[in-house]
Amino acid sequence: MGAHYGFRAELWLIPEQAGWHFLTLPPELAADIRDEAAPFRRGFGSIKVTATVAGKSWSTSIFPDSKSGSYLLPVKQSVRAAAGIEAGDSVDVELDIAEPG
Repeated sequence: MGAHYGFRAELWLIPEQAGWHFLTLPPELAADIRDEAAPFRRGFGSIKVTATVAGKSWSTSIFPDSKSGSYLLPVKQSVRAAAGIEAGDSVDVELDIAEPG
């Protein structure tokens, strides 16, 4: 694994897209990740990560968001159900940047 980060964010739902839930990374953390993970960026600026919420881990990617100037972490339904979280909940997140290979 590459760099490790921890943060707290509110889970939100895209109103016009049924079921898509995200966490927006804090701006200062996004700036650190943007610098640290530059060599690992993939298509559309995405970065492969392993995320953990409430003891539930999954592999995904974070995606740059021009609206917030940060990154978005998608949280799939199976993780939300297992962690007992829903839109509006503030959650603690552990994020590990996956090294390519």
